[in-house]
Amino acid sequence: MVKGIQKLLYILLAGFIGLFIAASLFVRAEYNFYEYGDTPHLGEQQLLLFILITGAVLALSIFLYKLCLKLNKYSGKIVIPATLLFSCALQMAIVFLFPRLPTDDSETVLSLAMNMLYQNDYSTFQTGGYLHMFPFNFSIVLYLKTLLQWFPDNYLVIKMFNIIFTLITTLMIYLLYKELNSKSTENDYGVLVFGATYLPALFMSNFIYNDVIATAFLTSALYASVRFMRTKSMKLIILAAILLAMGNYFRSIGVIFLIAVLFSIIFNLRQIGVRKAIASLIIMTALFNAPGWTQNAVLQATNVVDESVNDNSAPVYMWLNMGINLNTFGFWDSRQSYNIYQRDAHYNKAASVELFKESISRKLSEASVGDLTVMYVKKLIWTWTEGTYQMERYGIGNDGSVAGGGRAFNQERYSYTTWATDLFKADSNYRVGLLWVIYALSFLMYVGIFIRLLGGIKARRYEENTLILVILGFIGFYLLWEIKSRYIYPVYPLLIVLSYMGFKDGYKHIWKKYFQR
Repeated sequence: MVKGIQKLLYILLAGFIGLFIAASLFVRAEYNFYEYGDTPHLGEQQLLLFILITGAVLALSIFLYKLCLKLNKYSGKIVIPATLLFSCALQMAIVFLFPRLPTDDSETVLSLAMNMLYQNDYSTFQTGGYLHMFPFNFSIVLYLKTLLQWFPDNYLVIKMFNIIFTLITTLMIYLLYKELNSKSTENDYGVLVFGATYLPALFMSNFIYNDVIATAFLTSALYASVRFMRTKSMKLIILAAILLAMGNYFRSIGVIFLIAVLFSIIFNLRQIGVRKAIASLIIMTALFNAPGWTQNAVLQATNVVDESVNDNSAPVYMWLNMGINLNTFGFWDSRQSYNIYQRDAHYNKAASVELFKESISRKLSEASVGDLTVMYVKKLIWTWTEGTYQMERYGIGNDGSVAGGGRAFNQERYSYTTWATDLFKADSNYRVGLLWVIYALSFLMYVGIFIRLLGGIKARRYEENTLILVILGFIGFYLLWEIKSRYIYPVYPLLIVLSYMGFKDGYKHIWKKYFQR
């Protein structure tokens, strides 16, 4: 029965991946802040250009893979630190060449951290304040406040810590891959190099928010839990529970990882043992909300708030309401949902819930089945095939100019200009070309994942079921929630692991069978 469920999960994900691959042949999912403003764009695919760029990226990938094979003879004590150091150098270069200033939520959480540090101002928790509405972001505010207190008050310090967390994620990608291939006699440094040079991750170190740090914690938690299922060491499951709790504290999508790990433990009940399995389930669930409970207790004990910060915060229905939008298929709705909570409900959570339910019901009743189907398909395709995690805006930034559709308060600027900011400004060929390359790489990653899934189904090999469950969880969640392709950033390490497995499988089968003759 367990094998049957695991096979079904593989088939289900293979179906979604197949949809992403097929859709990419006809439509181009794009996010270009300069050209379209802060909106998603689905246009007709430029097939010839897409094929040429994809072919070039594939050729480069094969060359780099063969190059990495030559590293197998060297010790990991040399290759791993050298690769991470190289990745660090690339990220530092990006940070200095593209000195992007914080904007929107990034700017808000940083200013709140400074107000708390220098003025002891916690008024943002009062009615109408940012943390009254979004208390879950106090984690990143507290983190930034701590960095500003311990280190020089400088954007560069925060971005350097982003780099550290990105390097941790890169190491976890390699360790997770090795754990899932524990019987392999090869060093497989290629997946390490892939993670260390993955462009969206390199550029996102420039983004002062919670994405990078949460991804490091969540990926580390996943690695510890997968290793626990093989070694049965309770120390690992305790570590996994702590890391997962911290990851969820910074980004409240850790529940998807939690559910995936719990199901995987149940799937491996015989190998782990009933007692250890039950103990691990209890530990994971017991520690999961500990950071949030602790934070709430401290805030009330210090009289920052009189009641739980969640009592009148924005309800989940706000993001569900935002997720139903025929025009932007679940993207930002120009403050329509915000206004329901702020103006109509006057920051009252219970009152806003009823208003959001009415809005959701009205949207579903007014739209036809066909309209809703088209919207959800567009939502799914754009979120998962945009491919850059909106790196163009959050990583590269721009000079503040917007061709069309951009809201004034969304305009990014730099601390200073460089030859790189000039080269990649606005809709230059360099910026557009880079986005095309990353888009093509994302497509090839899906092809690799598809190959791996089909191979697993054929061979009845389901070792990657934890990763499969997490990705399926993200697909399902963001089919209903408000979307940004940046929101699925925490699964990029899993996509790298699975795609590299598929690439390696394909290389061994096709290259050795047809070309080495």
